[in-house]
Amino acid sequence: MSRVDESVQEVNFDGLVGPTHNYAGLAAGNLASQRHGGLTANPKEGALQGLLKMKSLMEAGYAQGVLPPQQRPDLGALRKLGFTGSDERVLASAADQAPQLLRAVCSASSMWTANAATVTPGVDAPEGRVQFTPANLQSSFHRFLEPATTGRVLQAIFHDERHFAHHPALPATPAFSDEGAANHTRLCGAHGEPGVHLFVYGRKAFGGEREPRRYPARQTLEASQAVARQHGLTDAQTVFAQQHPDAIDAGVFHNDVIAVGNGPVLLYHELAFLDEEGTLEALRAKMATPLIPVRVPVEAISLDDAVGSYLFNSQLLSNPDGSMTLVVPGECQENDTVWRVIQDLILAGYNPISEVLVKDVKQSMQNGGGPACLRLRVALSSAEREAIKARALLTPALFEDLTAWVERHYRDRLAPKDLADPQLARESLAALDELTKLLEMGSVYPFQLG
Repeated sequence: MSRVDESVQEVNFDGLVGPTHNYAGLAAGNLASQRHGGLTANPKEGALQGLLKMKSLMEAGYAQGVLPPQQRPDLGALRKLGFTGSDERVLASAADQAPQLLRAVCSASSMWTANAATVTPGVDAPEGRVQFTPANLQSSFHRFLEPATTGRVLQAIFHDERHFAHHPALPATPAFSDEGAANHTRLCGAHGEPGVHLFVYGRKAFGGEREPRRYPARQTLEASQAVARQHGLTDAQTVFAQQHPDAIDAGVFHNDVIAVGNGPVLLYHELAFLDEEGTLEALRAKMATPLIPVRVPVEAISLDDAVGSYLFNSQLLSNPDGSMTLVVPGECQENDTVWRVIQDLILAGYNPISEVLVKDVKQSMQNGGGPACLRLRVALSSAEREAIKARALLTPALFEDLTAWVERHYRDRLAPKDLADPQLARESLAALDELTKLLEMGSVYPFQLG
């Protein structure tokens, strides 16, 4: 008989928007990032928008967690690239000689924790422990800087070896390009029941399938297979599907921009998968609970509208009565076509999705990340939740403390030219040092480790 742990809850760990949140236009294939590159950002507003989304979901009864931002600017990375002298000199030299590198080492992209790691719940793992693999994010320099700190953060929060297992990031090479949970969906009945893991890739490292022509495919089949092996997943527990190259070329840089799954429901665009029917058939063959596909045809929403509104980069959350809530960015409500599809096709369709919540995460959206990008899903039993010793599960008191922390430390205006300001670096380190104490997670940042 299959194991069922009724105490398992899905906890969404949202990334805090960092103090150096800016619009640098760093991400190739991310149209929102490229479109807003060079604009002035508001880090304080971005962090508060994220916290308010977390608070509203917590108050609605959903389990909510928090992940801290990265240390930025990453002066250590600049020093490895040949910039020398004091912090002030390193920043000034980078701004003068390689402004693109300065923008990269200041990126607050770790806010999108869907890219932080891939997670397998203990109920699916052969040893009964929750499995974590930080994504190597090797496809872009500004994100390649994240995995080491991400690994330390995850180990600080999920520290108890009786319940949690941590694996190294995959080799940072093109063959094993891994972008984390943004390309991974677990489908199941209840969260405490065994599930099937859908891994979506953009290309095979050694060729053999059609690839996008305009933008790079960031996830390889070989990376997805390696993560599945690390986590002890069997063939019966996994489905590997290729993302549609036309979607990638339209700006769908991760699968979570074109599909979202929760429980037995898979909400997806017609052009999400290269082999749509084959993907659905494979899932149906392996799932113990019948799959509930919710298909949005291209005639209803074009790829351009899907990317512009981030409808599929929404959160899909389970309710106690078996229904589901769809959490969408405000841009979905602003697009008449998308909003009509939500009302007439999704909410009125024969599926468990019965409610839509609209959230303002515009500071994140303008850099190319919606509600689903901002969270890492971790299904945890009651014993596993109790094993978390860091103060990472959101409560009303923690929300108030984090809001006050943002108000103390964040700027409300940050233009690209401000990234060379040494005071910004000092402000960021002071904020992060205080944050690790507030979250009770110990030393996780390079400047704290010496």
